[in-house]
Amino acid sequence: MSTFAGNGTLGAVNGTAEKASFSNLMDVAADSAGNIYVADSRNNLIRKVSPDGVVTTLAGSGKQGSEDGKGISASFFFPAALTADANGVVYVADTHNSLIRKISPDGTVITIAGRLTPEAAKYRDTVIKLDNPYGIAVDDKGNVFVADWERDMIKKISPDGKMTAFAGNGEKGAKDGQGAAATFYLPEGLALDHTGNLYVADCYNNMIRKITPDGLVSTFAGHALKGAKDGKGKAASFSHPDGLAVDHAGNVYVADVGNNKIRKITPDGVVTTIAGTGMHGGANGPGKTASFYRPFGVTVDKTGNIYVADYQNNLIRKITL
Repeated sequence: MSTFAGNGTLGAVNGTAEKASFSNLMDVAADSAGNIYVADSRNNLIRKVSPDGVVTTLAGSGKQGSEDGKGISASFFFPAALTADANGVVYVADTHNSLIRKISPDGTVITIAGRLTPEAAKYRDTVIKLDNPYGIAVDDKGNVFVADWERDMIKKISPDGKMTAFAGNGEKGAKDGQGAAATFYLPEGLALDHTGNLYVADCYNNMIRKITPDGLVSTFAGHALKGAKDGKGKAASFSHPDGLAVDHAGNVYVADVGNNKIRKITPDGVVTTIAGTGMHGGANGPGKTASFYRPFGVTVDKTGNIYVADYQNNLIRKITL
């Protein structure tokens, strides 16, 4: 493992990898061109890191706000999660604004959910408000999935702007089942595989849940008690898992925040630890000799490299398998 960008100090400096700075980054996402996008949460910015490590600001003034606009004329309030589609369009869970924002490649920001707009007014469901969304994913059809954290639900926003409940009923719990029959407990990270299955970091249940395209929820790995045990399915354990990513082979990567580790789950549910000693730290090196300090976000690029938003270290780390 190595440091991809950031010097470890709190700041919002752009520039080359070793000169750039972040402030409590919560999530990372990769596009098809190898760019890495960063939810630089405490700075209220969305940053972009080129494949060679040069950091720029894609959008955000740095001030708390909810203004739409281009580049630094837009504003956010603790954006905690983001994802990128195949065209380089970035979708942001603007958490403390309880909004979902969309950023075009030129940096133009618009709000697509959480605020009743004239365009969306004809859809009754769009008046359903979000409450601190903490996870986001987009499929190849343009459907956006959101982990509605405080409401313990997964919402779906169609390309025409209609927002509906996809799974969960608003009650806290860990029930598997179809759609509204299932329950979650403060769900956070989301990720989609190539067949349309949605994976959920069910943070306070310490589980990874799986939702099929037709809305059937099951427990993929983990159980209610905190732990750091590797194993298959419910024999494995996590501690407040957050960010998720899926590679081309269907492996799921988990930012296991409470354990300061990055975990891997194979398609048949076998969990292993690929990086992190479990202790707080910022050491680089081979897999289990390296250390993190509250890694909240994770993404995988097209060649299989893993990038981690190392929140407390204010760094983007890179794992090459």
